[in-house]
Amino acid sequence: QVQLVESGGGLVQPGGSLRLSCAASGFTFSSYAMSWYRQAPGKERELVARIGSAGGSTIYADSVKGRFTISRDNAKNTVYLQMNSLQPEDTAVYYCYALKFSWGGQSEYWGQGTQVTVSS
Repeated sequence: QVQLVESGGGLVQPGGSLRLSCAASGFTFSSYAMSWYRQAPGKERELVARIGSAGGSTIYADSVKGRFTISRDNAKNTVYLQMNSLQPEDTAVYYCYALKFSWGGQSEYWGQGTQVTVSS
């Protein structure tokens, strides 16, 4: 069955760094664009970063540009989010998301989320 398993979340002080990982299984990972979303308490889920299926194109939310880097390793079926200079406003549950468009429609999968807390 399809699985997206996030890891790497935790508690970090302001200015610190974390690296999130999302291990995928049960589908053809290299055919999917991969994204990281986040949802803070009382707020809507928002896109943080997205990377194309081959890894050649990326987009970032304005709030994380220059601080976060998304990457992927198709040989390991894993997508990463390197987060530097973390701030309290980055506190949220971070979700991994896979998306593919095809003639028959779209296929999408969500992970269960990993908590990131930035606090002193």
